[in-house]
Amino acid sequence: MTSKEVRNAFLHFFEKRNHAILPSFPLIPQQEAGETNATLFNTAGMQPLIPYLLGKEHPKGKRLASSQKCIRTIDIDEVGDNTHASFFEMLGNWSLGDYFKEESIQWSWEFLTSKDEGLGLDPKRIYVTIFSGGEIDGAQLERDEESYRIWSRIFQSHGLNPEQRIFEKLKDNWWSAGDNSPSGTTTEIFYDLTGELTEGLTQDEFLTFEEEQKLVEVWNNVFMEYVKENGKVIGELPSKNVDTGAGLERILAVIQGVPSIFDTDLFLPLIQLIREESDTISERSARIIADHMKTSFFIFSEGVKPSNTKQGYVLRRLLRKSFREMLRAGIIETLIPKLFEATKEIYDGVYELDGEGIATLPLIQKEWEKYVTILEKGEKRMKAYKDKGKTLTGSDFAYLEQTEGLPLEITLELAERVELPITEGYREEYEKAKEEHRTKSKTAGAGLFKGGLAGDTPKIRALHTATHLMLAGLRKELGDHVYQRGSNITEERTRFDFSHPEKVSREVLDRVEEYVNNAIATDARVYTDVMKKEEAKASGVVGSFWEKYPDEVKVWTIKDEQGNVYSRELCGGPHVEHLSQIAEFGRFRITKESSSSAGVRRIRAVLE
Repeated sequence: MTSKEVRNAFLHFFEKRNHAILPSFPLIPQQEAGETNATLFNTAGMQPLIPYLLGKEHPKGKRLASSQKCIRTIDIDEVGDNTHASFFEMLGNWSLGDYFKEESIQWSWEFLTSKDEGLGLDPKRIYVTIFSGGEIDGAQLERDEESYRIWSRIFQSHGLNPEQRIFEKLKDNWWSAGDNSPSGTTTEIFYDLTGELTEGLTQDEFLTFEEEQKLVEVWNNVFMEYVKENGKVIGELPSKNVDTGAGLERILAVIQGVPSIFDTDLFLPLIQLIREESDTISERSARIIADHMKTSFFIFSEGVKPSNTKQGYVLRRLLRKSFREMLRAGIIETLIPKLFEATKEIYDGVYELDGEGIATLPLIQKEWEKYVTILEKGEKRMKAYKDKGKTLTGSDFAYLEQTEGLPLEITLELAERVELPITEGYREEYEKAKEEHRTKSKTAGAGLFKGGLAGDTPKIRALHTATHLMLAGLRKELGDHVYQRGSNITEERTRFDFSHPEKVSREVLDRVEEYVNNAIATDARVYTDVMKKEEAKASGVVGSFWEKYPDEVKVWTIKDEQGNVYSRELCGGPHVEHLSQIAEFGRFRITKESSSSAGVRRIRAVLE
């Protein structure tokens, strides 16, 4: 069976059992008004249905089923083994206060083993786990005897010994959506990939073979029957629900008789393209590239762009890990369009991969160029350290990550390449320095950082410096009455308020854009001087809120080698050292101009 056939068989099976078939929700959860703690991506089929599992009436009824596209960032570092992927599909069926354990378990078994309606798997290769009973989330709960009785009857009807098929776990067979949520016991279904474990197992053998991935979980039935408050189970739910989930990729590996999800038709076309580019690439590297690029294409399709925050950060991390593995294997970026087209073909008729990410390939090309530039700069930096006889410390790693955009693992690689020594205990020191940086960023996010900045990162420094240039351009075009009236600069954009009585035309904004980008192209340096406040004011330094500054102030001057001054302004925040550091993040573009208040206009601008 192909992936499309398995997906369709599942949905048809439950449609015949009076389940309404739902389309996949978007990867990015729909955030309710005022909600601030939404997850970055939908991580399971049940996640978009939580309001209905908590009691809200679903317009489609009490029986639902779907194939939901998901991303789990927690699994990113596991990608490369036989079973983990960052993007996957979850086949699921739900009962909202309708059927419970009997029907749920029976239908799971029927779909997996039926040759007429289901997948036709061999019953002798199936093993299950149930909740063992014990203390969990502040409550002493009994063993799941009902699930045990149902499974015993099923196994006995096929001539199989329940004692060698049903095993017990505590935490692994307990599900909860959070400290204040429904929760309940689970039963998980495992399949023997080897075909050699058909005679039954002991508990210890089961755990060993699960660890070795000879037994793979293919189905999970969650029985929501308890309610939690503040992390403690306080009682039973008045209406009991069922949530089942089965990873399409894992089931497909079982159906197609292959040892890993990467040998199925959901990945094999990508793996083959990668191997055509490099016949020496390792299996794990090929899998990482295939998975991470596929996941990136899906994230792009929902309008996300690479950045250093939220979904954009995950996207950038996936791309850079892919690029790293490609370059290691001698693969260049011309492979990426081939992978994109192959991914579109795999999901043709199922999911639309262009969507809002119509500029996917150009954006990936820009990310590739940035990454290569970072590597080149990093290698030069390592060689310079080597020439000076330096030993890298954990603080050096943290500094290079924050200022140069060099992640720890890349710096380690570059240091090893030039045989640069590294201090013992560097990781602990690195983590400590990063934590200090996070604390500083939180303070900045609370509005305590100078200049309205949301932190101190390379991107924010670049946008902050570009904003100085923009103000100079506005004063050049509109006049000396233009002063800053407020700003807020994040990783994503700069928001800048300035004094001006009327709307600024697009023609003027385009000239301001040109002024900024022309200045950046000169790679002018950014100088700082400490001056008496009155002296600075008298010399024509541009500034706002003079009364908030001490008697001695910092003046930032942007000047090229020929002495041309592009900006000279009072400021207390961080800036780049050379304007080429702005160009690394793209071209400066004004996206919007609007009214902020009487006599004050507002501009939003980005680097992309």
